[in-house]
Amino acid sequence: MRPNYKKIYYDMLRLEHPEKLKDPKIKELLDKLNTTEDILNFNEKIFAQSKESQVNNQKLKTYDKKTMFKLLQYQSKHGFSTSYMSRKYKISRTTIINWKKTFEEEIDQVINAGEN
Repeated sequence: MRPNYKKIYYDMLRLEHPEKLKDPKIKELLDKLNTTEDILNFNEKIFAQSKESQVNNQKLKTYDKKTMFKLLQYQSKHGFSTSYMSRKYKISRTTIINWKKTFEEEIDQVINAGEN
């Protein structure tokens, strides 16, 4: 069971920033909250965050399988190191390595399918 982020953000905007709901770009983004990545990007665009809150929020992030796999494919496709990905997306290297172990077979299948 997953929270209805569209409804949550809609209610937050309605209460705190009703003027933002009039913007068609925000409405479009609100309709496209499918992955964790979409939600994080939407949150960054809508609400200004202090450095302290960014650090605290980073500790509480969770990623769905689709987003994890997308990040690993991106890394593989462009040949980026784990350290680079860690710095770019503010995810620990250990987390990325654990994802690689978890999705190793699926990544190999996608890479092999792309070569054929």
